[in-house]
Amino acid sequence: MKYLHTMVRVTDVDASLRFYCQGLGFKEVRRSDNEKGRYTLIFLSATGKEDGALVELTYNWDPEAYTGGRNFGHLAIAVPNIYDTCKHLQGMGVTINRPPRDGNMAFVRSPDNISVEVLQDGPPLAMAEPWSSMPNTGVW
Repeated sequence: MKYLHTMVRVTDVDASLRFYCQGLGFKEVRRSDNEKGRYTLIFLSATGKEDGALVELTYNWDPEAYTGGRNFGHLAIAVPNIYDTCKHLQGMGVTINRPPRDGNMAFVRSPDNISVEVLQDGPPLAMAEPWSSMPNTGVW
């Protein structure tokens, strides 16, 4: 068996690519438009290659309201420095819903309310401000 991808529906391609690519560091590896089905598929990779698990962003051309982002669960990524990543996301206007108080784990949400768990790659970093005393915001 080979795990291929996780699909999330998005309502704004530009905002989603800004979050996933500029914010989290994913790279677009493939895109296809389906005129008959009226949708676009955008595949993202953490490595810039298609040889690992991908995130598939599905954009339906006809407007549709999506609900229940939390019951999807979450995506999880490992980053070299969780504090730097969270600071970068904050600078982009992303709310850190669950700050990395423990130097190990944080949660943020995409523009379409998909929960993303950000984990420190390797051992937790030493606890540091402003993260260690920052409260949770919203839900994750």
